[in-house]
Amino acid sequence: MTLRLFNSLSGQVETFVPMVPGQVGMYVCGMTIYDYCHVGHARMMMSFDVVQRWLKASGFRVNYVRNITDIDDKIIRRAVERGITIRQLTDEMTDAMHKDIGSLGIEMPDHEPRATEYVGQMLDMIGKLEQKGLAYRASNGDVNYAVRKFEGYGKLSGKSLDQLRAGERVAVDDGKQDPLDFVLWKAAKPEEPADAKYDSPFGAGRPGWHIECSAMSCALLGEHFDIHGGGLDLQFPHHENEIAQSEGASGKRFVNYWMHNGFLNVDNEKMSKSLGNFFTIRDVLKSYDGETVRYFMLRVHYRSPFNYSDAGLDDARQGLRRLYTALDSVDLSGVDTSKIDWAQDHAARFKAAMDEDFNTPIAVAVLFELAAEVNRTGSLTHAGLLKGLAGILGLLQQEPRAYLQGGAASGDDVAAIEAAIAARAAAKAAKNFAEADRIRQELQAKGIVLKDSAQGTTWVKA
Repeated sequence: MTLRLFNSLSGQVETFVPMVPGQVGMYVCGMTIYDYCHVGHARMMMSFDVVQRWLKASGFRVNYVRNITDIDDKIIRRAVERGITIRQLTDEMTDAMHKDIGSLGIEMPDHEPRATEYVGQMLDMIGKLEQKGLAYRASNGDVNYAVRKFEGYGKLSGKSLDQLRAGERVAVDDGKQDPLDFVLWKAAKPEEPADAKYDSPFGAGRPGWHIECSAMSCALLGEHFDIHGGGLDLQFPHHENEIAQSEGASGKRFVNYWMHNGFLNVDNEKMSKSLGNFFTIRDVLKSYDGETVRYFMLRVHYRSPFNYSDAGLDDARQGLRRLYTALDSVDLSGVDTSKIDWAQDHAARFKAAMDEDFNTPIAVAVLFELAAEVNRTGSLTHAGLLKGLAGILGLLQQEPRAYLQGGAASGDDVAAIEAAIAARAAAKAAKNFAEADRIRQELQAKGIVLKDSAQGTTWVKA
């Protein structure tokens, strides 16, 4: 099979044909860094982490760019509230993001450009748009994009200009010629801090949000590249505006394939601070390990709505433990799990699922089939394949026993458990089975499950 993916631009699943054989340029809209990342952000970054992992596993050389927006109204406001510089705030929040998403196994992109490092490229693009009559200087000092002068605006959202205009409820103000026009360069306000202002031919100010991604993607991937991704909420107007800016400036097609992950809800309601169902990644990691959260998200197709709930996470934790339990029953030392025979039935079905628009739910189902085979036969071949395929998804890379024993707070706890197991063994040897049962039940009440075998007794966390 060849890789097929859903292209939001055409509204269809299409065969993926890279511009350069064997190479892929992919840009994903990243975070606006003013606060901790929430689970919706995690869902977006997880979706495209899987995309880039599978592209690499399929033999492509991937140039993956995921940006950081580090100049924005919310960032400026938060920095002023805290009495720190914009850079201090964005450095702090960027470090926090890296730590949080790293806990979920989300890999770093090849490039992570910050908007403030590309202001020069943004100004060059704005200058080109002005020369072509697609941008104009407003009376308030802003520079705006003239949407109606770009033929084809609305092709990503599938709406005509008249449809978009009919749904527009914003009055024509701030010097805009049309409510649909959007800002490319925002004139500085007197009350804004000095580090929020940049010099430009249009006067002091800062770039608009949309122009950032156009400039950064074109600078790092070229004016025409393979894949652009982001959350479904960015399809309009952000990505629509990126197309208008980029194609308006270059005269070339901007992106071949547009990908968008589905919305995230909490207990079937939209996540919102006002509803009290808002969770940061670090909130979740207080109760669940990062791999459980990762597995939880991979059980849902990236384009489908994703429902976050504690019940779903609890179920995911048990499912992941079943996979690790299968690996714990065999010894894979000396087995090279990185070499996968794609002609093998399970591997072929895993590949077919991933090649069909990155269908992780079916791929995960294949992992459970392999786990069942390992439990039934003890096959090292199936166990090695289970670990190898799971690794492509960023799963099952911990030592199984260590994972299953996870939760013991310290070495003292482990020593106490091992001492109890030894006392139980002594009780059994003395035929004091009541004492042996008491010790087992006492450990079980603490969430410790014992496993007896011919090789002795081992334990895992329940």
